[in-house]
Amino acid sequence: MLFESFHSIDWVLLGALLALFMGQVGYYLCTIYHLPSTIYHLPFTKGDCPGVSVLVCAHNEAYNLSAYLYALLSQDYPTYEVIVVDDGSEDKTREVIESYMVQDKRLRITFVPKEARVRSTKKLALTLAAKAAQYDYLLLTDADCTPESTHWISEMMRGFMSSTEYRVQSTENRELTTHDSLLNTKEIVLGFGAYFYEKGFVNRLVRYDTLFNGLHYLSAAAHGHPYIGVGRNLAYKKELFFKTGGFKKMMNNRAGDDDLFVNHVANRKNTAVVCSRESITWSPSKTTMRDWWQQKRRHLSVSHDYRLGTKIRLALEPMSRGLFYLAVIVLLVAFACQPIVGSPLSILAAMALGLFLLRWIVQSIIINLSAKRMGLHGFNMFTILGMDIFLPLVSLYMLCVPKKQVKW
Repeated sequence: MLFESFHSIDWVLLGALLALFMGQVGYYLCTIYHLPSTIYHLPFTKGDCPGVSVLVCAHNEAYNLSAYLYALLSQDYPTYEVIVVDDGSEDKTREVIESYMVQDKRLRITFVPKEARVRSTKKLALTLAAKAAQYDYLLLTDADCTPESTHWISEMMRGFMSSTEYRVQSTENRELTTHDSLLNTKEIVLGFGAYFYEKGFVNRLVRYDTLFNGLHYLSAAAHGHPYIGVGRNLAYKKELFFKTGGFKKMMNNRAGDDDLFVNHVANRKNTAVVCSRESITWSPSKTTMRDWWQQKRRHLSVSHDYRLGTKIRLALEPMSRGLFYLAVIVLLVAFACQPIVGSPLSILAAMALGLFLLRWIVQSIIINLSAKRMGLHGFNMFTILGMDIFLPLVSLYMLCVPKKQVKW
């Protein structure tokens, strides 16, 4: 038989290889593939829409506000305002905002005092905007972001209705009663912020990194383990923000106004996920490796303050991935050194190569299907393989190698 010549060590190697393969494929099939792309909630009507305050921080963002602010003021949601915080801008940011304010009374402006002495002025800016907000729901985005559609606010607000089990709609009265009872059951809604497609390696790198990380944190939250969100597309109740102290405990961190805050306050009961096409926001990506490197390092700089459970879960997948690649490489190299066809080593090497190819195919299909469901550009198999190896090494380097102070 095929495995008759196997010794104990060969069975151990085979078992380890299969376990790593099942862990990797299971991650893609059972976690990412089952990420919900739509929200099965009742639609809002004009009579029962809770008010929403859209918060935008702006530092020298005159160009982006000129390009994207109109989209925020063109939402089909009936009750909302947009608050832009001028965070010490030295360009024409304020003039752009004021020109829009003349046309739309829903737009408001506040500013960070120039004499403020804090490590993270963005956290202060968001705190000031939250205090100025007149509505109970806060929806965050950036000055360089534009929503996918005019239904962005509506889609994100559906996340605050908690019952994903609710599928059957009976009478009109029951629909309204159920809708009213479901509202306010969630306190945090995680959305996805995508980057515009452009040609070039850096854009491809940014888009893949963003997609993979987005699928990771959204699927984790959908399965009851929320750990981060992104400030380009994130909503939470104002009451939760002030009840938990806002950014008080993390003001010494330059970053973390989105991911660290969510990591500290989110749980399986109070967090929902919205990742339908119309709920996505879009931004221009970094254009140089240097800019991307600094952005990546800034995001990773707060990871040491994550909860212990989050750190463990974040380490499991890349660790499993690294061990799988290592096992495949070791077996192929060992067989190359002793190419005896029909030996236990040749059988293990052939199985390692077959499992590697099968994982690569499954991974490529699921990542591209997920991208398609959200209206994003896909990636060819070789890009996926390259990024799959490159990005964990970059993260490991940034976390382990001492770094100089980065200007934010």
